[in-house]
Amino acid sequence: MRAYAQIFARLLLCVLALGAVTLSASAQQVKRDVDYRILPQPQPVQTGERIEVIDFFFYACPYCNELAPHLERWLKRKPADVVFRRMPVVRHDSWVPLAKTFFALETMGEAERLHLAVYRSYHVEDLYMSQEKVIAEWATKNGLDSDKFMSIYRSDEVKQKVELAKKMTRDYDIQGTPSIVVDGRYLTSTSMTPSVAQVIPVIDGLVRLARQQRIEKSGK
Repeated sequence: MRAYAQIFARLLLCVLALGAVTLSASAQQVKRDVDYRILPQPQPVQTGERIEVIDFFFYACPYCNELAPHLERWLKRKPADVVFRRMPVVRHDSWVPLAKTFFALETMGEAERLHLAVYRSYHVEDLYMSQEKVIAEWATKNGLDSDKFMSIYRSDEVKQKVELAKKMTRDYDIQGTPSIVVDGRYLTSTSMTPSVAQVIPVIDGLVRLARQQRIEKSGK
């Protein structure tokens, strides 16, 4: 019995040590110019006292498609002082139709429900969703009023949002997708992490960094 007790004690110590290592690794601070970079020109946030996290994405990007479900899971546990936003990247005119798709869904209050569905339709079902005929049929298939959707899709309001997306792509120095910007200052992307999933702990680290910076600025 004594021998079993000693073995158990050793196993317990190993488990505790492993847990400590894991905790230490997860608590490590993110590294500038390794895990993230600082924007050349910090951008104003729209979230007031809460920390802003923006997902700069492109529906046709395979890495955005891979990151999307990880972000959805992160959203379920994100800190209460964090506000999450999505912004389609528009680097070329050929990117406009997919940006319009997002903005039309957002205007109809359907972006949360159908965001992942757009990725799935493009990457899994191989739908050419830059064609209006295809996107109109897709809207109907996903329970939307196709005429209403296409009216919004072609509207001046959506065109203005696309122009804003173009401007934000430039202002935030978005060089690739997906890119995540925290509090208008810190940018990380899948090109800076060992894997797509590793973007999530970097986001957590940048949120902590932004929170600490806000505390220091306020003098509290």
